[in-house]
Amino acid sequence: MHHTTDNRPALLLAMGPGIADRLLTERHRTRLAALTRTDPYLVAHDLAAPTGPVAAALAEAEVLLTCWGAPPLTADVLDAAPKLRAVVHAAGSVKHHITDACWERGIAVTSAAAANALPVAEYALAAILFAGKEVLRSAQRYAELRTAPEWLSETERTGNYRRTVGIVGASRIGRRVIELLRPFDFEVLLYDPYVSGTEAAALGVELVTLDALCSRSSVVSVHAPQLPETHGMIGAPQLALMPTGATLVNTARGSLVDEPALLAELLPGRLHAVLDVTDPELPPRESPLFDLPNVLLTPHIAGSLGNELYRMADQALAEVERFASGAPFADPVHPLSLGRSA
Repeated sequence: MHHTTDNRPALLLAMGPGIADRLLTERHRTRLAALTRTDPYLVAHDLAAPTGPVAAALAEAEVLLTCWGAPPLTADVLDAAPKLRAVVHAAGSVKHHITDACWERGIAVTSAAAANALPVAEYALAAILFAGKEVLRSAQRYAELRTAPEWLSETERTGNYRRTVGIVGASRIGRRVIELLRPFDFEVLLYDPYVSGTEAAALGVELVTLDALCSRSSVVSVHAPQLPETHGMIGAPQLALMPTGATLVNTARGSLVDEPALLAELLPGRLHAVLDVTDPELPPRESPLFDLPNVLLTPHIAGSLGNELYRMADQALAEVERFASGAPFADPVHPLSLGRSA
């Protein structure tokens, strides 16, 4: 009689309520069940329960598959998961649930930040191109007139030919935006204190100071991480340097922009803005941002939504497959890099 040993790693899903049903199709769950020893329908929302199916699965888990709303992996949680060796995060930042205790115990971490960066960059590209074509102003003018405007006289500043675009932050998203801008006739400026002139040249951009970027750019697109030193980095002095009619695009974090200072430029119509994030995240109901004709305000939709979640799931499952085969992660997260990332 022959006994076979199942060498597949034990895996537990851990994420917020309802997330797994949006993230994972039946294809993903079937793949997970083939790669690992798991119940692909058991999802832990809380890892602190001392008993029950989640506690039993956590005690055996060698890898956690996490996403938004994952509970923090505190020392107590890790004590209840003595076999845990890896965390695969099917979303962007791991700062919300990966603790110092994880690094101290040598747990390997990977995230699908690269997959999540793509739709944000696509949104930013669309915003940059639409800003150059003055789409928002043209649509409002058309609705107001209900007839064809005087296009030649009213659109002399319109267009994307040889326009200057400023990218604030060579993050994953910032670099992807730079890549997406290459086919167009733009001059691209970059501000990032961690990027060298040689690296900027390789990216095909001109490295400049933040003030120079703001003063020279028709569109400024913000892609810096949310850190203490980046809080309010786009303030009144930088906004004042932006040319009249220029557009600020923010898909990063609302706190990077001094919002009262921005409103002071938006209310008289001197600047335009495309804002997917604000500070606070949900503006007060009476905020002028909802009604200003020179502002396109969206509810934090640039990141992965709908079928874009499946791209993150696909990247996460590829990492689970690497772990199961004994290969290193393709996109590991290192603790030292977290201080400079979102």
